[in-house]
Amino acid sequence: MRRVGRRLGKTMVCVVHTFYSFMRGVSSPEALCRRAAQRGHRAVLCADRNGFYGLVRFLAAARRFGVDPIVGVHLEHEGRHVIAIAKDLKGYEILCPWVSRRHLDPDFSLEKDFPDAGSHVVVISADAAFLHAVSSKAEAYVAVAAGPEGRRAVRLGRDLGLPSVAVHSVYFADPEDFSLHRLVRAIDTNSTLSTLDPRELASPEAWLKPLQDMACHFPHCPDAGARGEALMRACRADWGRFETVFPHYGDGPEDRFDELVRRCREGIARRYGRSFPELEKRLAAELELIHVKGYVDYFLVVADIVGRRPIHCGRGSAAASLVSYLLGITHVDPLRHRLVFERFLNPHRTDHPDIDVDFPWDERDLLLEEVERLYGPQRFAMVANHVGFGARAAVRETAKVYGMPAADIAEVTRRLSGWTRPERIGERIRSHPAFRGFALDPPWPEILTLAARLEGLPRHLSVHCGGMVLAPDRVDRRVPVERAAKGVRIIQWEKDQAEEGGLVKIDLLGNRSLGVIRDALAMVEENTGRRVDYASLNPLDDPETQALLARGDTMGVFYVESPAMRQLQRKTRRGDFEHLVIHSSIIRPAANRYIHAYIERLHGAPYEPLHPALKDLLEETYGILVYQEHVVLCAMALAGFQWAEADGLRKVLSKKSREQIEDYRRRFEEGCRARGVDDDVIGAIWDMFTSFAGYSFCKPHSASYALVSFKSAWLKVHYPAEFMAAVIANGGGYYTAFAYVSEARRMGLEVFGPDVNESRWPCWGTGRRIRLGLQLLRGIRREVVERLLAERSRNGPFKSLDDLFERVPLPPSDAAVLAKSGALDALAGPLHRGRLLWWIHARCAGFKGRGSRHAAPTAAQERHVLERGEGAGDFHASPPMPRPAGPARRLWKDTRGLTGQGSLSAFAGAAVRVPTLPVPEAALLWRHEQETLGFVLSVHPLVCYEAAYRRRPRPWVHAEAMPRLVGKTVWLKGWPITRKEVVTREGDPMAFVSFEDETAIYETVFFPDAYRRFCQTLGWERPYALRGTVEESFGAVSLTVSHLEAVA
Repeated sequence: MRRVGRRLGKTMVCVVHTFYSFMRGVSSPEALCRRAAQRGHRAVLCADRNGFYGLVRFLAAARRFGVDPIVGVHLEHEGRHVIAIAKDLKGYEILCPWVSRRHLDPDFSLEKDFPDAGSHVVVISADAAFLHAVSSKAEAYVAVAAGPEGRRAVRLGRDLGLPSVAVHSVYFADPEDFSLHRLVRAIDTNSTLSTLDPRELASPEAWLKPLQDMACHFPHCPDAGARGEALMRACRADWGRFETVFPHYGDGPEDRFDELVRRCREGIARRYGRSFPELEKRLAAELELIHVKGYVDYFLVVADIVGRRPIHCGRGSAAASLVSYLLGITHVDPLRHRLVFERFLNPHRTDHPDIDVDFPWDERDLLLEEVERLYGPQRFAMVANHVGFGARAAVRETAKVYGMPAADIAEVTRRLSGWTRPERIGERIRSHPAFRGFALDPPWPEILTLAARLEGLPRHLSVHCGGMVLAPDRVDRRVPVERAAKGVRIIQWEKDQAEEGGLVKIDLLGNRSLGVIRDALAMVEENTGRRVDYASLNPLDDPETQALLARGDTMGVFYVESPAMRQLQRKTRRGDFEHLVIHSSIIRPAANRYIHAYIERLHGAPYEPLHPALKDLLEETYGILVYQEHVVLCAMALAGFQWAEADGLRKVLSKKSREQIEDYRRRFEEGCRARGVDDDVIGAIWDMFTSFAGYSFCKPHSASYALVSFKSAWLKVHYPAEFMAAVIANGGGYYTAFAYVSEARRMGLEVFGPDVNESRWPCWGTGRRIRLGLQLLRGIRREVVERLLAERSRNGPFKSLDDLFERVPLPPSDAAVLAKSGALDALAGPLHRGRLLWWIHARCAGFKGRGSRHAAPTAAQERHVLERGEGAGDFHASPPMPRPAGPARRLWKDTRGLTGQGSLSAFAGAAVRVPTLPVPEAALLWRHEQETLGFVLSVHPLVCYEAAYRRRPRPWVHAEAMPRLVGKTVWLKGWPITRKEVVTREGDPMAFVSFEDETAIYETVFFPDAYRRFCQTLGWERPYALRGTVEESFGAVSLTVSHLEAVA
């Protein structure tokens, strides 16, 4: 045994499965390559199951740790297994379509679909039928595993006349990782640990052993081991950088530069009216670089795509390009706003930037379908997402595997933030007040420890939110393609690997606010006859729009409606475009400590630039680094970095790579000191650099978004009903539909509920009125609403309930939704909703006696209706609530049909006799509105709890009075509408919560002490009583909370 082990010391075919063998492998390519180097492996064969999902990461890891990468795939189909190895790039290009067919073709066959690969591909399998069929198409070997099966494989090789090789499969880096492998197999098969089928598991020996240890498992086949060395050596190839793959504009590779120049010239006339020297100089420089870098076809392709939709927003660094602006891809003038083209493309940039374009959120999928039809499915695919585990999913799935009750699991996971990573679970439980006093008895400690190990493991593929690639010929020559659950074709790589793999993607993204603008403009045109062209709408100098932005009255306005942005606008009191661009970038979380200094300087506080070389660069941002370009340009100015090196620093900061960041820090400090920069300045600049960690924006991106913000704000100022209706119709943004209804009423607009004769499918605004659309109804089938709208369009409004029910077949449950929401009030006339629900039940269920009239209901029949909540059964479930008075009455109107009594004959004929029923109390009607609309429409929800508030006598103040009460301790009623938890520099959690009462929205701050006390009380869709001190900062008012109690 020892002699054989020494002989086979470096000859095994070790088939490594990374965690890209989803829910089977559990170790990253980096971890496996590190261990391979440590344990004497000179080469690593990576063969993940059914794909090259992690190929680019594997190649980078192999280079980093000094092992030779061998590229393969473990194809499994109908229980049969094949290892295929690409001996060179040609072999890889042969295997990619084969793998794609495995995913796309329902009639796929391992043998029949195997390509004629010649000497470019090696196949290893123990499947006799496959080996017999393909041995003439590729270099074939019989796989010999350890144990008795290996002896049978040796005999198979003799029978087929094929050589055999010893194969050791690896699914985890270290032996202790078997428990993690067992966990993911149980999760994947929806089993508990006790019911998991052992056949679903790899062997506990399937870890990356030292070569000599592996060899000891194959004493019966020394020749198979010896062949492994030669095979691994023959399969080593030069896997350098992938060539860049640009789409072709048209069908061939012709040079389209003249076409690009011509279209830019047309754009000059459209955008500027005439040319001028600055423009010509900038255009010539951009065109030359675009030509040299090979981006000509790419720009033309993107321009054609965006030309298919009139409303769009080109953003990202591409918005710095004059060519993009002239082609209509972007809408921000890069000359007027001094946008730096080199942030997008420069001679030193080695990676491949892409162009991001937003479209209305509900048009994007249709546009992608058009692009696929235009270029053909072989040339088109979406980019994938590799979906992993968040903390909640990790805990939930691990606990299920342990057989824990669902209620217990929910109690734990609801205390975890949606942003918590699995590796931070333990820290969250130890330090967060949400877990204070919460017992975690065994086996919870074990569950949570194991769940934390799911950090970084990809679970499955999904579709990227907008990234697509267009190949000049076939996408699956470069990377396998499969079909996502959504039905679209996706590549197996996520965006970072796609970029490093040479695929230049185009991002076509959905944006709800563009849908809002589109629909608002359509309402304006229908209501007024005025057609406003989106591309030409440029209200940067409109004083009313600027004033609204300066006040921070921006709920519903794109990118400026979050509490933090509204507060920043109020503090700065600036509504001009240039400052809005700054604010769109500086609002990132890591920059909070610089925002106060920015506001002070904006209002006149004196300051000196950190270094004379930065004076002009940072003048427009008051000496503070705000944009990504600032990092690049500061590093060049102070440390002498070249553009490529400085841009590398910018990228590393965004990816939070601690090791790479420290390397750049060292180089930055050395460069600065060599140029005589003081250490204090170096430290201050580096601190500003670190505020760009995570996410940050370049100036072109912020400018593009600020322009959309201006267009949104212009509509809110000049066409408020149309705008707010469009906001609600498009699903809002930062807030719920209820919050936007509240905002509309604060703006002095009347908001009317859904109505079968007045409502369209979407919400609609005109003048000072908004009519909610039937789209908001819950619990009703869309096809029923579509039938109703189609019938009304063909034959006019419904004249009565009988007319409606005769013309539109309404199932009882759908008709009840219409009644409870108030959509039938206008047809019900004097009938209150309780009697209306009875009529619907009788009409639909057919409580008929002899003749043409319904018999009087029996007691059992009446009880049946009432108990279903479709009559008066729970009208007295809670005491009557008083109607709003004072300031609330100005904002909240009662819905029709709440208290009517009377005969149905004038409205629904005499076919149904309805008993006299009690008038429904307001509380029940409010619950019905909540059930059918998702919120209470007829009154503010706080009114529903007036009795509970009366039981807590306090010196209540209205939120609208807060600016007059600065420094005072006050009591307020509050309904929460949004919440953001943050962590202080000391690591203590705190929260910013927006509440509203019947008069205004107000912002609150729960500092760490208060948050520790009240975070378990703070929830959603319930009323609160708050006590705190009214604080003022630069004119913006907030409440520092000292006490919170739930009222109900």
